[in-house]
Amino acid sequence: MKRWTMSTAGRANLELSDAPIPEPAVGEILVKVSAVSLNYRDRLAIDEGLTMVFPEDGPFVPGSDMAGEVVGVGTQVDRFAPGDRVISTCLPGWIEGPGPGNARMGGPEALGSGHYPGVLTEYVALDQEWAVRAPESLSDIEASTLPMAGLSAWTALVEQGRVHAGETVLVHGTGGVALFGLQIAAAHGAEVIVVSGDDAKLARAKDLGAAHRINRLTEDWVERVYALTRDRGADHILETVGGHHLSRSIEAAAVGGHISLIGILQGYEISGHVAHLARKKLRIDGLQVGHRRSLEDLVRAADHLVLRPVIAAEYTLSDLPSALAHLERGAFGKIVITPA
Repeated sequence: MKRWTMSTAGRANLELSDAPIPEPAVGEILVKVSAVSLNYRDRLAIDEGLTMVFPEDGPFVPGSDMAGEVVGVGTQVDRFAPGDRVISTCLPGWIEGPGPGNARMGGPEALGSGHYPGVLTEYVALDQEWAVRAPESLSDIEASTLPMAGLSAWTALVEQGRVHAGETVLVHGTGGVALFGLQIAAAHGAEVIVVSGDDAKLARAKDLGAAHRINRLTEDWVERVYALTRDRGADHILETVGGHHLSRSIEAAAVGGHISLIGILQGYEISGHVAHLARKKLRIDGLQVGHRRSLEDLVRAADHLVLRPVIAAEYTLSDLPSALAHLERGAFGKIVITPA
């Protein structure tokens, strides 16, 4: 089989190589990978070694989000059978609740981090607990986008936010998490505001259910939120930018509002005015994707709601460098790798 490997950080150190198809061990499933969805985290991990551990016993495979077909099972496997369509859970071992982790290191590591196998390969052997059934209504390419981008938006708005009809949801940008958030919020009857610096992308967001579109480059987007909501502000904000940008989301939030801190585009250090935070009685949730039970909820929702992942582009496995370059430039929706 073909697979991408790396033994040290840096895009130049990626290598497309041949390897034997693995045999599933006890409790494992062997998956023929049909599609791999790329995340901003993958670019950071490959380019900068974000949270990666490089094994001493050889290179490892990056990537965390995939869809595929079970083609083999090890002994003691009782969750899947050959022929089942599955998607990965990007954070192995987190079934429900707060999840594994500790005060020093935080939550669990992702697939493709060196701690666990990655999915930028034609076949992957995974513990059966690290996968869920794929939605029947979505193709493998679409389904591959759920484990991180889709689940992050679902966790923010449904699992933690309990979004409901009549609320106002604000999303930043038009990447994978933002567009999932837009569709999930609209499906729950919320009024959605999209903030972006690209008029063409804002026009496309309207077709997905965005009630209001704000170009942050041509006007003060916080003041525009005030005007649109008659000074009430946004009930839920998907903060996918991070860094000092959080302070502006705090300004835009409604009294009793909820901000989901997801992105790190502007860095790892956050800031915001404590008076706004206190007087508005805001809740800010740090969000690490979500657990397996929530992913299973999202799969069921995808089969019942009008939820259609937006695919910006497809690349073949051998063209991963071009896909990463596209990811770095920014995309409307998700970038997906297919084996062919």
